[in-house]
Amino acid sequence: SSGINAEYGAETQESTWEHPGPGTRPDKVRASHLLVKHVGSRRPSSWKEAKITRSKEEALEILDGFIEQIEGGASFAELARVNSDCSSAKNGGDLGFFGKGQMQKAFEVATFALQVDEMSGPVSTDSGVHIILRTG
Repeated sequence: SSGINAEYGAETQESTWEHPGPGTRPDKVRASHLLVKHVGSRRPSSWKEAKITRSKEEALEILDGFIEQIEGGASFAELARVNSDCSSAKNGGDLGFFGKGQMQKAFEVATFALQVDEMSGPVSTDSGVHIILRTG
């Protein structure tokens, strides 16, 4: 589906359609994320730490703290910039637009399920645990 609602009126011989809105790209989404790696991550190191030794449970506790801060009014982008274990931290966690098949499956499914400006709960992938904010 293209995300565009179109109708053709047989009597009027006119087609009407609803534009999906500015910047809407139903085949792609834009998201930011905050990644907390753990000892079981695919690469347990980051720009912040050469060797990550925390458990997955500890990573989830840290992530829960970030969720509470964001829900309390903290800036997602600022928390990601300072705390994310992904190199996207320098962009406030922004990953830009991506389509299906470009991200790990759990990340993709979670992101496409979100509405714009909606934040996920913890999402676990081979990279670690994330919170995702869909931005487009």
